[in-house]
Amino acid sequence: MVDFYRELPKAELHLHLEGSVEPATLAELAPELSPEEIQSIYQFSGFLGFLQAFTRVVERLQTPSDYALITQHMIERMEAQNVRYAEVTLSAGVVFWKKQEFGPVFDAIRDAAHGSAVEVRWILDTVRHFGVEPAMRVAEIAAQYAGDGVVAFSIGGDEARGPASWFGEVYRFARGKGLRLTAHAGESMGPESVWAALEIGAERIGHGVRSIEDPVLVRHLRDHQIPLEVCITSNVVTGVVGGLREHPVRKLYEAGVPIVFNTDDPGFFGTTLCKEYELAEKEFGFSRQELQEIAQNGFRYAFRSPGL
Repeated sequence: MVDFYRELPKAELHLHLEGSVEPATLAELAPELSPEEIQSIYQFSGFLGFLQAFTRVVERLQTPSDYALITQHMIERMEAQNVRYAEVTLSAGVVFWKKQEFGPVFDAIRDAAHGSAVEVRWILDTVRHFGVEPAMRVAEIAAQYAGDGVVAFSIGGDEARGPASWFGEVYRFARGKGLRLTAHAGESMGPESVWAALEIGAERIGHGVRSIEDPVLVRHLRDHQIPLEVCITSNVVTGVVGGLREHPVRKLYEAGVPIVFNTDDPGFFGTTLCKEYELAEKEFGFSRQELQEIAQNGFRYAFRSPGL
């Protein structure tokens, strides 16, 4: 099965560029940090602890060349796993928060991904708990780059401090500019967060695993074929689920909800897309045929038809 995971053509739809930074890459970016200091950054507890660790890493991304470096490393790891297509999330909201110029950063990551075996498209993400005005700024820049590899707009961050209902106008603007829409929801909060994301126009749900708590929502996702971008290891590490065996991925699949396996922030969670497929087989009993179906979902629910 190990060869099967690697050889299976795969797509990744929920992968944060900044979250792909592994400790070894951080050591390249910040040689002044000791191994102990780097290790401390990657030791966190819970979802809010993860957000703090994520912030500590992105603060080290100071130049376009830093972003190019992490893109190159991310691409190399995907190529080794036969990932053919990826929609990678760039936290444009954090780029603005750091008062960096967006254009050179985007040029650097686009150029770093060009010519690889992985067809890469970009999702620009805003930090929902930063508020509506910064979100609109990200939507406007996403619209500006829509013809240059950016395919979608998303909200991420703390669901509790940035409810989706705030962003209805921002999503309408983004949709009007031809962008596709996704949203993190049903991760640190329950089904009501997923309903709110759907209400403002989200076409895919990042995580969404707590949808299982609402049978009506589960049927809605099934009947309307709204996919969940499922990140098993992420949900365990951040405490979204109490443990691996408690993850509802099998129940969601058996209920007919479309799912796609993803790594989310593999540098922080110590995972790969192949490992996510392996977990699904070993811990949740997914068959080879089912895994092939889920792999196809990655292409089926992509926001841009991959040229494969």
